[in-house]
Amino acid sequence: MNVKLTDRAKWRGEVTVVPAFAGPFKGRVAGGIPLKGLKIGETEGETTTVRSGTREAVLVSLGKRKDCTQDTFRRAGGIIATWLAQRKIRRAGVDLASAETSRDDGAVTALGEGLVLGAFRFAEHKPSAKAAPRARVDLLVDQPVPTSLDRLERAVAACEATNLAREVAHQPPNVLNPISLAERAKELAAANGLKCTVLDEKQMRQLGMGAVLAVGGGSDTPPRLIVLEYEGAKGGKPLALVGKAITFDTGGYSIKTRESIVGMKYDKCGGAAVLGVMQAVATLKPNMPVVGVIAAAENMVSGAAYRPDDIITTLSGKTVEIVSADAEGRMVLCDALTYTQQQYKPRAIIDLATLTGGVLIALGRHRAGLFCNDDKLRDALVASGERTHERLWALPLDNDYLEALKGDDADLKNSAGREGHAILGAMFLKQFVDGRTPWGHLDIAGVADVDKDQPYCPKGATGFGVRLLADFIDHTCE
Repeated sequence: MNVKLTDRAKWRGEVTVVPAFAGPFKGRVAGGIPLKGLKIGETEGETTTVRSGTREAVLVSLGKRKDCTQDTFRRAGGIIATWLAQRKIRRAGVDLASAETSRDDGAVTALGEGLVLGAFRFAEHKPSAKAAPRARVDLLVDQPVPTSLDRLERAVAACEATNLAREVAHQPPNVLNPISLAERAKELAAANGLKCTVLDEKQMRQLGMGAVLAVGGGSDTPPRLIVLEYEGAKGGKPLALVGKAITFDTGGYSIKTRESIVGMKYDKCGGAAVLGVMQAVATLKPNMPVVGVIAAAENMVSGAAYRPDDIITTLSGKTVEIVSADAEGRMVLCDALTYTQQQYKPRAIIDLATLTGGVLIALGRHRAGLFCNDDKLRDALVASGERTHERLWALPLDNDYLEALKGDDADLKNSAGREGHAILGAMFLKQFVDGRTPWGHLDIAGVADVDKDQPYCPKGATGFGVRLLADFIDHTCE
């Protein structure tokens, strides 16, 4: 979806879409078609079509004005994108001026985001599905100003990066494994002027990254540590993003049930989000340097797989007693966090991971769990979540929880049962973070994918975290 801000007076297209609030339409004309007096339904997304010769105006209900938020416009954009795709319309104008909403930059930008996000479809492996040509949608406003154009362009860049993360997350495990994910990262780096470094299993063994190697040991495809670097204009310490990319998770010897193993290709969504953010960073060009570290492994069962009761020595030197081979995400992340601190001494670290089913039980599918050791970082991440509607909820990291993770025969154990599951996962990771470094952990297990179509996200991977972190970086650099 190619979205542009266009002067309403110059629009000459044949299809005009008008988002409008419930009740009598307050505008007069759209696309040259008189619409005054039409009544808009109260159901969000409801459409009313008016034709005049070859021209067509379609009014899309935004619901009641009193219930409107910026996400109302994002949802409207997604609904419009689907409507255009179903009718194979390749050029349309969305007349925000007629709906008296063009004065709100936030509404215009949110609608543009919804259009780009709602246009995403993953059909790469459907030979019967013809690739759709790129559609053009003009957002029609009265006399667009440079700041509005810039804001929309930046939002669209973040949404396109989100769609990249979705595409990577959707790839099946027989197509995308740690090695092919590393190749994708190299291609992205070459296309966007980023530096890419990939550590193979030999290099990780030399460094002592026992946790990543243990998780990936059961697979015929060895693990990889993928590092993407953006220099920034001012230099200094980078912001570090760390992502979990388990390209498929059987649960290892703590094997998953038949029902829960389906969909485990989405266990790489944290790493996919980091890949997406790095594309956004390369486009948006913030002043500060940013580094993205992706721990990629496949958790399989074989004679070489790690087992419950094994004791693993991590890169940090801490030892971990394995209670559950299905608590693999924290294992790959603990080495990635240590590596990131040793190599980059970052100003702050934010990690993203589909870490625990416990966060889904606690928060459902509308918010990700946030665990943070720094109040300023926590507040900034929460604020970005509200602006982008990739919402977070802060959960505790009290030291009282650490007692449950103390190992019998090692420093730590990697699981301690179901009580406080999400908190204990975060508390485990906290043991591998220097207390002087601001750190935030986003447990995205409940929001990384959806099981049915949403207005601006089709069924499958959501790309959660890309827009949130792009916004966070944008505001950090102000």
